[in-house]
Amino acid sequence: MTSPAHKIRIGALQATIWRNLAEKGNWYSVKLTRGYKADEGWRETDNLGSDDLLPAAKLLDLAHTWVLHQLDADRKGRRESARAAT
Repeated sequence: MTSPAHKIRIGALQATIWRNLAEKGNWYSVKLTRGYKADEGWRETDNLGSDDLLPAAKLLDLAHTWVLHQLDADRKGRRESARAAT
């Protein structure tokens, strides 16, 4: 199993960003989870309470910004590789 490309946390909320490789370039997916303490230890859920909504929006905004920067870096890297190959 591969590891995530990046993780961003705000309180109990976490955005895990996964890099997916493709011929035409990388694409990214994001999983939003909330951690909580249960009898058997720490668990994760994708259910959010009303108090989680604004922090989740901020977290997703940060994830979006990270992905956009990463896509730009990926494009620059492909261009430089293509130039070096010629």
